[in-house]
Amino acid sequence: MSATATTTVAAVQQQAVLADVTANLAMAEQQVGAAADAGAALIVLPEFFTTGMAFDPALATAALPADGPATALLTTLARRRRVTVGGSFLCRADDGQTYNRFVLAGPDGVIGHHDKDLPTMWENYVYRGGVDPDDDGVLPAVDGVTVGAALCWEFIRTQTVRRMAGRVDVVVGGSCWWSVPAWPPRRITAGWEAANAATAGAAAPVFARLVGAPVIHAAHSGPLRCRLPGTPLPYRGHLEGGAVVAAADGTVLARRGPDRGPGFALATITVARVPPPRRAPRGFWLHHRGPLPALAWAYQNRLGARWYRRHHPSTVGNANAESTARAQNTTAK
Repeated sequence: MSATATTTVAAVQQQAVLADVTANLAMAEQQVGAAADAGAALIVLPEFFTTGMAFDPALATAALPADGPATALLTTLARRRRVTVGGSFLCRADDGQTYNRFVLAGPDGVIGHHDKDLPTMWENYVYRGGVDPDDDGVLPAVDGVTVGAALCWEFIRTQTVRRMAGRVDVVVGGSCWWSVPAWPPRRITAGWEAANAATAGAAAPVFARLVGAPVIHAAHSGPLRCRLPGTPLPYRGHLEGGAVVAAADGTVLARRGPDRGPGFALATITVARVPPPRRAPRGFWLHHRGPLPALAWAYQNRLGARWYRRHHPSTVGNANAESTARAQNTTAK
């Protein structure tokens, strides 16, 4: 893959088994193999391709080491198939914390990685946002090609545009975007969901135009069931947005809608940046999110971050160690 060259790419759509790492790794291997057989040289798996995402305690223990099975699968597939392949997973990093980490691998090994900057809603219960100040999602260049990595709601925030606009030749990433549940009054929530689905579908092409680079956006599909954090209510919905390949001007070159289930969107793109709009959009969000997603962002972010600090294994371990040290110091005195 080289700058200004055309290449065939694939955005994978997965229907993950929640928290079943073994099953999901097998799915990912099958999908990457099928996409490579179809001629794709750059293949993108969705966000959380090893686990899926929901408000489920099982995810708290489903994180993998940075050099564990997920990275091993990506590097093995890239080497065996002579392709570039990436996807994000819950990663237990060297500092003991869990991050939503996108890893991109080529035939010669890992090219680079990006930790999602801000967890979305109930994701805060499972991982923390990236802490490396140098991690702007722009990965090291290979053969003259600079790749940008973004995940889910990073695609709808102005700060992501500012990090990448005019700096990357192609953007890779994906989402695990859930729907607005069909609560009463149904006429109102149905309108909210229609707007939410439209935003999910538009996120990748709008981002491509604003950044000035083609986007390969992978996705999840299928039903989603879990508890709704902070409430006694159940969540019943589905995953949406679809797998999308968009040109640098925002033209959708291929889309696999969520109703089509597992598979991939395949297209040929020109790997090259174009001049983006002169000014980055104002404000924090690129799209209007609607009242329910905005409310969930406000309260679930806070509740989730607090739960993570209290219950994450490394945090709990540190707290216990500090408590033991204080007790020992008191006894010594």
